[in-house]
Amino acid sequence: MQRGHNRQPTFFAAEDYHTYLHHLAEGARRYGCQIHAYVLMTNHVHVLVTPESRDALAALMRYVGSRYVQYVNYVYRRRGTLWEGRFKSSLVQAEDYLLACYRYIELNPVRAAMVERPEHYRWSSYACHALAKVDALVTDHLIYVELGATQDARCAAYRELYRYELDAEIVGEIRGTLNKGLALGAKRFKDAIEQALARSVREKPRGRRRKTASEIDGEHGQFGFAEERK
Repeated sequence: MQRGHNRQPTFFAAEDYHTYLHHLAEGARRYGCQIHAYVLMTNHVHVLVTPESRDALAALMRYVGSRYVQYVNYVYRRRGTLWEGRFKSSLVQAEDYLLACYRYIELNPVRAAMVERPEHYRWSSYACHALAKVDALVTDHLIYVELGATQDARCAAYRELYRYELDAEIVGEIRGTLNKGLALGAKRFKDAIEQALARSVREKPRGRRRKTASEIDGEHGQFGFAEERK
């Protein structure tokens, strides 16, 4: 996810959306990234990506961001930055959360009260997944493909998911992990990611950390020593 600087608009006309999608497709081919879902809002973008190498996602976003800024600055005769720093990202456990992320992304315009239904919004991947509209930018994830044996069956099954609201807890979990750069998934998934990256990828417990017995004993010893010196 990447936001406009100070949450200011980043898209002003239909041609702007087309230009961003063009650069996104070009960058995906150039750096080896598969785009599974996306939405372009007026002041931010969401993209669900499988990068083929470690640095591919960063290279993609850097490429798209710089190319699009050059375009905007030229067309609208402006200068300076357009985006709010570096993009935000979250690792996603596909088995449990992939389709929830599809829905989270494509329902952004509905949650923002811009449209009543996702199919009414032009700048997202919903029409590709639910209505079989050809979208050269999108690469179907295997989990989406497994929704049905044919394209019509997959679209019907995907539309069925939208009969029910996306659970508020899931929305909060996706939003929270994305904003904090954490992993989205079950405990075993987070354990595996932490072992691979050698760093924490989950929310830290709130409140003060409970002290261990040795730490308490150490404090008591220091206190006793201080008293003894008096």
